[in-house]
Order: sequence, then structure tokens, then C-alpha cells
Amino acid sequence: MIVCGRSHAKTQAFINALPAWTGRVSIALLDRASASEADIAALNVFCVVDAAGPFQGATTDFARAVIDAGAHYVDLADARDFVAAFPALDEAAKARGVLAVTGASSTPALSHAVIDELTRGWAHIDGVEIAISPGGQAPLGLTVVKAILSYAGRPVRVWLHGRWATKPGWGMTVRRRMCDFGARFLSLVETPDLDLVPKRFPAVRNAVFRAGVELPILHLGLWALSFLVRLRLMTNLTPLAEPLYDIAAFFRRFGSDCGGMIVAVTGVYGDGTRLSAQWSLIAEAGDGPRIPSFPALCVVRALLDDSLTARGATACVGLVDLGTIEADFRRFAIRTDGASTVLERQPLFQRALAHFDAMPEQVRASHMPDPATDLAGEVDVTGAANWLGRLIARMMRFPRAANGLPAAVTIEREGEGEIWIRRFGATTFSSHVSKGEAGNLVERFGLLNFDLDAHADTAGFELSIRRARLFNIPLPGFVTPSTRARAFVDLQRRYRFDVEITMPIIGRLVHYRGWLQPAGDAKDHGHAR
Repeated sequence: MIVCGRSHAKTQAFINALPAWTGRVSIALLDRASASEADIAALNVFCVVDAAGPFQGATTDFARAVIDAGAHYVDLADARDFVAAFPALDEAAKARGVLAVTGASSTPALSHAVIDELTRGWAHIDGVEIAISPGGQAPLGLTVVKAILSYAGRPVRVWLHGRWATKPGWGMTVRRRMCDFGARFLSLVETPDLDLVPKRFPAVRNAVFRAGVELPILHLGLWALSFLVRLRLMTNLTPLAEPLYDIAAFFRRFGSDCGGMIVAVTGVYGDGTRLSAQWSLIAEAGDGPRIPSFPALCVVRALLDDSLTARGATACVGLVDLGTIEADFRRFAIRTDGASTVLERQPLFQRALAHFDAMPEQVRASHMPDPATDLAGEVDVTGAANWLGRLIARMMRFPRAANGLPAAVTIEREGEGEIWIRRFGATTFSSHVSKGEAGNLVERFGLLNFDLDAHADTAGFELSIRRARLFNIPLPGFVTPSTRARAFVDLQRRYRFDVEITMPIIGRLVHYRGWLQPAGDAKDHGHAR
């Protein structure tokens, strides 16, 4: 093996730390940024592994030089733009009879190996959520800090609810339980999986990749700083890389040596059973930083023993299976676990409304997502009654007053519940609806939970708020909103909705009413009133 670097002294120090390799490793000075085909050919190597990084914003020139020199190429890239540009090398790699692999790392190689294993035998995949949270004591290089800061607060394209949406990097922040070491904050990061999951699995409706910093003060601190970019006060946060790197280094002593990764998938098995499956990884004793190298190691081994015969340039998906990668985990303090949960086959409303079958067909069909229902039509909106109501409505992201706005509504399964996304004109607002412990419906808007009374009959259904809670704390009546929500069918046999939300003393917050049809049908009847 030849270890390449720009500094002979640093490379020698690295080799000295590997006593088992004494006499089996040599050194070559090589600068990836300027290495030519001739430089690589002079090494006379079978395969080149690029583990240097950073790959964010990098070109594929070095990979092309390796291919032109007639050697196989493998890298540990987790940069979305780099991996997306890599297929342009495919023709050259095939012409030279070599395999060039990018992303042989935790993402996308390991994450996709997990997805493939979890969904073996499935009919289709509805959603994928991936998350990584390293331990706070894990070494964090300046290049990694710069990579994170390059997209924090900047627009990131994400596949959500069956369409591309733009969300801020290091946004979409949630708090998730990571394996068995407690809950951690996680935020949206720019990775190749955001492109590769929708590409490999066309039926998927959601593909999200989040990462986190173990210590909340660092994670939420970066989230707060990202607003400098969101508000366009800074183009990006990379000028802050060195001071933030020093701050992170100071706080390392307060972190742990325990990191984790989860891959959660929902979908339908071949026999029609709805499933939710999750794989989790726990790395202790500081072994987490080893994980990104294992997929690359597996690819090199497969090339050496001729079990990997593919040629061309590709991302590392479908090349190495999970069992092969996990075999290397056993040498370290790394353990994994996986489990599947059977979900309800019946849609939420069918389970929650006693007289669901009595409702008109158009209403029933709209509330039987499998996995989603997309509706389109028109809406009229009456705004709040006063300035205080308008302020609250704006905080809730309710639409402003207007008539004849284009309306699009998506009702999508999410676990045992549903998420409702309403797009009225340029305004989008959403809520999560689930079945409460008492069998009633519960609708969640952010931190607010509303217990709903629901009644269905031959005309349609009605919903009203029974009580409101902030987190799980009941709100007093004088700050509890009330709602009058109806769904029925009009003379044109279209789904009609009429929703008014008011608050005590303040009065109306919003009143919206309109019609909807299946998205394809609505285009043909857009002018029907």
C-alpha cells in the first residue's frame, strides 16, 4: 500500500502510528489538487482511494486523472454536487476498463445498503429518513466544519410529499431518540441521498437526511447562526469557520464518545402489509469515525478478488451489501439492530369516524390515501377580523384574504397518522392528524395539539375543537381557538370544504372555503363553479 500526501513528515507520522503495517507501506508525495495522469501512472497502482476531501465544491479532475491512468478509483465523498457530477466520467471509465466509485462512505453507500436490506421483498417504498449524530468527542476537522457552514441557512432541495421543495440547510430541526443513548437534535444536511433516494425509488414520497451535533448548545447555536444566511445578512457562514472550529474544540470535553445512525423506511410489503422498518447503529469507544471508511474498504476487497466486475463511473449504491459492511463492525465497538413494525392497513379516517362508510364517495375517496391523495381546486379566503388576529394568523402561516386562489391539498400517510399539506396561492401550511388515546382525532400545528370532535353522516363530516394543548399542557378556554370545519359534496359532485377558525375575544383568524378534485381532474374543470 502506498500512502500519499503533500507532506512527507505528516505522512510518515501517520504510518508510524500503524505498527502492524511496518515494512508494508511506502510513501508518495502527491497533491490531489494538481496531480496529473502521469503522476498517478508513475505510482503503478491497481486502485486509488481518495479519503482526503473536502469534496464540497470540488471538481472530478483527480478522479478523471486516475481513470486515464488506468487505475480503479474509489472515494469517500459525501458532497451532493460532487456525487451528482460523477456520472459524467462513466464513458471514460468504461473505455479504460476500470471502475470509478464515488460516495463509498456512510452516505450514500452504507445508507443505501441499509435501505436495500430493510426493504427486501417490498412492493414499494413511501418514505425514507436517515440521520447521523456523531459523539461530541469525535475529532472534527476544519474541512468538515467548512462543509457544514457552506450550506447552513442556504436553500437545499428536498423531496417532500412527492415533489421538490426548498428548505434551509440546518433547518427542519427535530429532536429524535438516537438508538439507546437518548434524544439528540438533528437538522437537514446537504448529502447525495437527497437525490439518490428519489432516483432509485421513484414511488417514494419523502426522502430526508439529517445530522446533528451531540451538544445542544452547539447544534442550536449553529441553527441560530443560520438565520444570518436565511435573512440574507451573510452569503454563507464559511467566514466563521475558524472561530466556530475553536469553539467546537473547546466543547469536545463535554461530549461523549458515543455516536449513532438511524435509517427509517415506510412502505408496503409484497403481500400488501404496510410496514415501518428501522435500522440503528451505535458506535462507542470513539470508533464512530472509522465507519465512513468501511464501504470503501469493501469495494477495494471486491475489486481485488474479482467479485465486483462492474465497470464505469457510479455512486456507491447497490455495489456492496449491508452484511459485507457490517462484518467489519465486529472488530470494533460498533453494533447494529433492525426491526419492523406492522402499520394499520385502514386509513386514519376510516378507523376514527364511526360512520365513515355513510359519507359520499368523493369525501371517502379523498380521505383514503394510499400512500397519498393529491387534490386541486380553488379557494376563497377571508382574513382575520383585526390586527391581533392577523398577527396570530401570520404566526400560524394561514393564508391572507383573497378570492379564487388556486388550491392544492395533499393528504399523506405518516406512520399511523396523516400529514395534511394545504397550498393556497403562494401560502403553504400543514398539520399532522392522528388518532388520540380516547379514539378521537388529534391535529397538531407545531407545538399546539388540538383534540377534535368528529361527526360523519351521509352529507360528509364535521370537525370541531374540544380542547387545546401546548405540548401536553391543557390551555385555558379564553386562549383556546374554536373551529367550524365541514366537508361535503356540491352539485357538481366535487369535494367541498368550509373551515373557519376563531379565538375568544379576538374573533376570526381565518375562514377559507372552496372545492377540490383529484389533481388530474381539477385541471379539466378549473373554471367550474
